[in-house]
Amino acid sequence: MKKIKFPSAQSVLLLIAAFVALLTWCIPSGQYDRLAYNKEENSFVKTSLENSITLEASQKTLDGLGVKIPLEKFTSGAIYKAISIPGTYQKLEARPQGFKEFILAPLKGIIAVADIIILVLFIGGLVAIVNYTGAFEAGITRLSNLLKGKEYILIIAVTSLIALGGTTFGLAEETIAFYPILIPIFIAAKYDAIVALACIYIGSTIGTMVSTTNPFSTIIASNSAGINWTTGINGRVIMLLTGLIICIAYIIRYAQKVKKDPSKSIIYDQKDSIEKMFSFKTSTESINFTLQLKLVLTIFITCFIIMVYGVVNLEWWFLEMTGVFFVGAVLIGFIYKINETVFVNTFIKGANELLSVAFIIGLARGVTILMEDGLISDTLLYYSSSFTDGMNKGLFINSTMFVYSGLSFFIPSSSGMAVLTMPIMSPLADTVSLGREHVVNAYLLGVGLFSFINPTGLILASLAIVNVGYNKWLKFIIPLVIILALVSILFLTISVYI
Repeated sequence: MKKIKFPSAQSVLLLIAAFVALLTWCIPSGQYDRLAYNKEENSFVKTSLENSITLEASQKTLDGLGVKIPLEKFTSGAIYKAISIPGTYQKLEARPQGFKEFILAPLKGIIAVADIIILVLFIGGLVAIVNYTGAFEAGITRLSNLLKGKEYILIIAVTSLIALGGTTFGLAEETIAFYPILIPIFIAAKYDAIVALACIYIGSTIGTMVSTTNPFSTIIASNSAGINWTTGINGRVIMLLTGLIICIAYIIRYAQKVKKDPSKSIIYDQKDSIEKMFSFKTSTESINFTLQLKLVLTIFITCFIIMVYGVVNLEWWFLEMTGVFFVGAVLIGFIYKINETVFVNTFIKGANELLSVAFIIGLARGVTILMEDGLISDTLLYYSSSFTDGMNKGLFINSTMFVYSGLSFFIPSSSGMAVLTMPIMSPLADTVSLGREHVVNAYLLGVGLFSFINPTGLILASLAIVNVGYNKWLKFIIPLVIILALVSILFLTISVYI
């Protein structure tokens, strides 16, 4: 009997899109009214499906709407997206998404994330240019010699640094740039591609899962809950360190097992094809790491440093990041004196190698568009908030965490989740005599836990880079998710009773 092959990432997302389209025929449509601050006119804009009205930007207006958030959170720009208004949910005329909407959703998704797609393609082009110079081969050979016998240091360093980026400024989509660079390094260290994927993706996810200063989750969620973002930070730091240690230990345990016996690798059947895809030519000759190649790698690394600085300090986003990588590629072309025709062809070929990744990002966004157009996300939020009503402290906070895990499938954006749900969910903490920071923590942990496996998030795009199946990732990651879920339950339960 022929073995059934698990579908590709693209097919998985199309199946999910079909499932979501079907849900829009089963789940009632509904929506909360939205409230946004107009900085230019210093006023609030209250929007429903029927109309949009302008209101005075005052604390009295907020109190009258039942929005328990200080006015300065809006006027200072801390809350810059429209929030849901508590108590305004209403059922609406059904908007079932049919065959036409299902077909157009992926195309709309690709258009909606065009800036991310362009970034991914330009990263592919830059990596191809650096690869053409031989700088990667020389640098990886030198690094392999330095770390010989101590390759585990690479796991600790990469996971910790990326987790640091995740917890401080929400390093997530930007990690796509790291896979083509780091995977060859881990393969050279006799690990498999899963180890490289784990260090990058798990590092980013555990960092964003327990965000400390991340403006796209902790800060915006705290602001939307009407509290200071530093409230509860001590507990988050403890949880971050605990989670990071667990993740690193989990990765090292698997990595050492694979290093000792490659057949223990979850992707052993793909070993040759992946190594052919990412490993550089095998040669016993010593590679001369020339000054020119060192300069090429310096420019390449500097691109990432500039990218991080721009995102953190200059409010850069995908367009500016793409510009940095483009300039870096051109500079390397000049320094290495690459022929113009060769440069263009190499750059395009590199971009083409990440085209499937770019399309997966667009397809995932298309799933979200189906939910938004079908008006079912707010309905799910409404019933989820009702589900936690009347529970005791421990059951309430842990149920809230799992509610957020479920909602993150439908609202994969952490900032979008915060502004849409926190004005509704955070007041529920008042009913059980809890500080609202506990709901913020439940939101972070719930969204973070599901992010490890969320097919509408970044994982499928990450797996596509090495052509690893989603089923193999689930086999690898599920035990870690269970461990982190138990630790999260323990953390939340203790925090509400002390």
